[in-house]
Amino acid sequence: MELFKEGGIEMLARYGHIISGITWIGLLYYFNFAQTPAFASFEAPARNEAFAKLVPRAMWWFRWAAMSTLVFGILLFGLYSGGDNKPYDPMSGMPVVGILTGIFFALIMFCNVWFVIWPAQRRAIANGQNLLAGGEADAGLPPIMRRAATASRTNTFLSIPMLFWMVAAAHLILLNPAHWSDTGAHRGIWYLIVLLVGIVAEGIALKAPPVGSGLSKHLDDHKVTIASGFALAAVLYLLFEAVF
Repeated sequence: MELFKEGGIEMLARYGHIISGITWIGLLYYFNFAQTPAFASFEAPARNEAFAKLVPRAMWWFRWAAMSTLVFGILLFGLYSGGDNKPYDPMSGMPVVGILTGIFFALIMFCNVWFVIWPAQRRAIANGQNLLAGGEADAGLPPIMRRAATASRTNTFLSIPMLFWMVAAAHLILLNPAHWSDTGAHRGIWYLIVLLVGIVAEGIALKAPPVGSGLSKHLDDHKVTIASGFALAAVLYLLFEAVF
């Protein structure tokens, strides 16, 4: 069967990667654009019940969609990195510059999901269940949830340039033959820029400045986060054109 030959396996890996990515990013946007603003307007009993009953289901799909997106993405990258006439072969080619840029941002987002957001949400779920059972509130929860909130907004912020470069790797870069004449020095400069952007963004997320801080203005309102994400994508594209 053609589906289980080399090209078919690559297609299945891409299919799994796309479906998983849609689920992951779709839930990320649901949390940031719908759930968080809505929860802020809920009365405490309703919010506690939502944390106890709604959030566990959403977080299950969210974190495992992030995991499957990563697994399928690594598989797809590996399948496309070897042999002749592969989009990302040789590894020094320009399409791989775009895909590695997207992968770097996606890895930051994945780590935020599993190591910052999920542990905090797990504690918030337990707190909601405890309150519904008549127990005491978790007094140490607010700073943990603030860090989870800044990590989640940072994921939204980075998702916009991440998706841009994932698409650019297969389309935009290939449209300009001039980009194939880059040097190793150019790539080094580009990767340094991307690394610095990621470090600064994640540093702010983990620092979790209080609401209203100058460092977190792009994270405190989801509309500003969206605009900031598009601005970052545009700035990175302009820097890419300047470097290469």
